[in-house]
Amino acid sequence: MPIRRIAPQALDDFLRVQPRATLLDVREQWEHDLVALPDSLLIPLGDLMRRAEEDLPDHEAPIVVYCHHGIRSLQACGLLASIGYEDLINLSGGIDRYSAEVDSSLPTY
Repeated sequence: MPIRRIAPQALDDFLRVQPRATLLDVREQWEHDLVALPDSLLIPLGDLMRRAEEDLPDHEAPIVVYCHHGIRSLQACGLLASIGYEDLINLSGGIDRYSAEVDSSLPTY
């Protein structure tokens, strides 16, 4: 299955209708500490291959991956696809775009 993209405006609705979906943050701890989407799981990109099987056991459940601008998350989607994850969605523009277009109360950096 190809990697899909989701616009920030569609994310909240998607997560409501997909209760099995995981929201995966692949930024670094310090970035996550500054700002993060609610209920997201932090696995920094550098740790993803080591932790994926343990922290993301369901290969068929949707995983929405985000980072700062959408570049690391797209890379993470490719890595996850290479080890058998099937339903991968990249948050277009990352948390930066989400804060600009959906929730301006979120800090930017």
